[in-house]
Amino acid sequence: MDCYTANWNPLGDSAFYRKYELYSMDWDLKEELRDCLVAAAPYGGPIALLRNPWRKEKAASVRPVLDIYSASGMPLASLLWKSGPVVSLGWSAEEELLCVQEDGAVLVYGLHGDFRRHFSMGNEVLQNRVLDARIFHTEFGSGVAILTGAHRFTLSANVGDLKLRRMPEVPGLQSAPSCWTVLCQDRVAHILLAVGPDLYLLDHAACSAVTPPGLAPGVSSFLQMAVSFTYRHLALFTDTGYIWMGTASLKEKLCEFNCNIRAPPKQMVWCSRPRSKERAVVVAWERRLMVVGDAPESIQFVLDEDSYLVPELDGVRIFSRSTHEFLHEVPAASEEIFKIASMAPGALLLEAQKEYEKESQKADEYLREIQELGQLTQAVQQCIEAAGHEHQPDMQKSLLRAASFGKCFLDRFPPDSFVHMCQDLRVLNAVRDYHIGIPLTYSQYKQLTIQVLLDRLVLRRLYPLAIQICEYLRLPEVQGVSRILAHWACYKVQQKDVSDEDVARAINQKLGDTPGVSYSDIAARAYGCGRTELAIKLLEYEPRSGEQVPLLLKMKRSKLALSKAIESGDTDLVFTVLLHLKNELNRGDFFMTLRNQPMALSLYRQRIEGRVAALQTAADAFYKAKNEFAAKATEDQMRLLRLQRRLEDELGGQFLDLSLHDTVTTLILGGHNKRAEQLARDFRIPDKRLWWLKLTALADLEDWEELEKFSKSKKSPIGYLPFVEICMKQHNKYEAKKYASRVGPEQKVKALLLVGDVAQAADVAIEHRNEAELSLVLSHCTGATDGATADKIQRARAQAQKK
Repeated sequence: MDCYTANWNPLGDSAFYRKYELYSMDWDLKEELRDCLVAAAPYGGPIALLRNPWRKEKAASVRPVLDIYSASGMPLASLLWKSGPVVSLGWSAEEELLCVQEDGAVLVYGLHGDFRRHFSMGNEVLQNRVLDARIFHTEFGSGVAILTGAHRFTLSANVGDLKLRRMPEVPGLQSAPSCWTVLCQDRVAHILLAVGPDLYLLDHAACSAVTPPGLAPGVSSFLQMAVSFTYRHLALFTDTGYIWMGTASLKEKLCEFNCNIRAPPKQMVWCSRPRSKERAVVVAWERRLMVVGDAPESIQFVLDEDSYLVPELDGVRIFSRSTHEFLHEVPAASEEIFKIASMAPGALLLEAQKEYEKESQKADEYLREIQELGQLTQAVQQCIEAAGHEHQPDMQKSLLRAASFGKCFLDRFPPDSFVHMCQDLRVLNAVRDYHIGIPLTYSQYKQLTIQVLLDRLVLRRLYPLAIQICEYLRLPEVQGVSRILAHWACYKVQQKDVSDEDVARAINQKLGDTPGVSYSDIAARAYGCGRTELAIKLLEYEPRSGEQVPLLLKMKRSKLALSKAIESGDTDLVFTVLLHLKNELNRGDFFMTLRNQPMALSLYRQRIEGRVAALQTAADAFYKAKNEFAAKATEDQMRLLRLQRRLEDELGGQFLDLSLHDTVTTLILGGHNKRAEQLARDFRIPDKRLWWLKLTALADLEDWEELEKFSKSKKSPIGYLPFVEICMKQHNKYEAKKYASRVGPEQKVKALLLVGDVAQAADVAIEHRNEAELSLVLSHCTGATDGATADKIQRARAQAQKK
């Protein structure tokens, strides 16, 4: 045990910090880290290096190289940078690389160097150029903050839903601030910047001067600032060599430390554990690393190489050309067990188990001592908890053996914690492997969740390992193996060097009838990659015609879609295809197609005859009430009657005795939209009512193409939820989904539930933090198919209650 604590360093009397090696890095770096733009993702994420950035001393003719590595230094991607000068790199929460250029454009790349998309931070940024940028993470997503050449700030709190916010101007600011960072308070992003001895806080409305409480006198400049991983704490490094630590609200001071170094540090980050009372800051210079906290002394390490710090939830990762290490506070359970001369129950149990293996009677003595104190349950729990925080498998096994040994002498110790810890450590050890390169700690793993870890393995195309983990943890197929196989299939269709037949056969052999896998989704991905024939082959394996037909129509294979719809026996599906064919083909080709499909022709005739009968019945009723109508007519009604006679003379058809709204509807049904709009203006029909009339008329006609044009003609005064409702009433889920994407935030959840997208409705409700919406979604969850969604909602509720 004495040897085991050799790398423990005390910080004051209440905490120890240790630094251990995660990986020996074998990456072939041709330049020092200081000559690269560096970005490392949290939670053991990848590392991006942009070699040879735009520096004055570099030759302009040499193209920069963007390299992406795993945390263990395994190369994932390498590409020549062919775009403009880059100011900053950063990783999003989804492990997408954001590259902020000098012109304000942000290019987004995948983990394997594949270009995803790009967006601009606005014309003002383009005109004034980018001086500096920060990528930050909030509960809403990943954001970007920009400092322009005009010394103004622009930010977006969520790059997935880009809404640019221009921050207020700082009075008298003539040069770039000495340091700045992004703070997230009350779910709003703020900018904190230092100008000389002054600090300013920018929110969406104002610029406020702030003063840290208890700051040592004599400060003329702030050289560095750091916000904690959870945005709760802030550290400021001053030109006097003092480090001020306090709350991010700048209302409370935690401590202050004089490091006696006035040179600005390269990096400064927080190092703390969740729910721990200890707070420490790690400061790095060229060849020195210092850990400071609420203690008169500090911990210092010598850096042999140029290093980079990555703040984590429970510590700091430190990597250089040759090593990748992790620095963190020693957890309480580990400290209790391993500190010198410890008499904690966990320490005694570990000793007892070791003596038992030696067949020594001391094992019985240690065990009796624990039992006499009534601490055997606590000893087992300590060993289980400490095992989770150990990185080396040998020490994990030793602690778990001790816990298992102690359990044998307890009558009613619940086995769940022991079993779950064994499972979690097996998963963690698998992903920590050098070839996988995800050095998660137990705390990070629990925060990240198994579903997100599986997503990250899929993102790295480590499908076999992801499937093994799902099978080992016995996850439901829809959440585990099925979902991963679907991702694998979507990746498989992108391999253009393999023939369509081979790809389709391989996917079908692997997937078969796996529950939860949609061949239509895979076919849609194939079609998106330009492989139409492969998409058609994959649709042959899709058992649900309702999923086949919309994609076939999208691929302009209408006749094949008609055949599939007829095979399904679903008349609504057949009518959907017929309407599409009617709009796509000329009249002759349309009826020629129907002649070759007797069932479709019969259904079409039935629909026409039904409409004619309905119109005749309506006409008879109108003529029957004609005299009564004339007797009761008002001046407006008489004017409408004269107009209806004129319409009959000019357009033909039946207009007499129709109501005003029915007249408008009849004009729309006949394709006379301008006449209908003029009539609405003459008789002062409100815009909302006119939109309803048009909507219902076009839906009755099933003229979905004209309805699409109408929806885009101008902003809908009735919103887009009615479009979703009317499409679902006509059993056209394909069209309804299009309009659901346009529905405003206040009605988004209801629209998504109408089209059956319960999972996305849950995500929107969770983002809105709306209890009524959460309850509505929960009422639509069924135990068989939406168990994961219901669990997600319950977790969101629990987190909201904690806050």
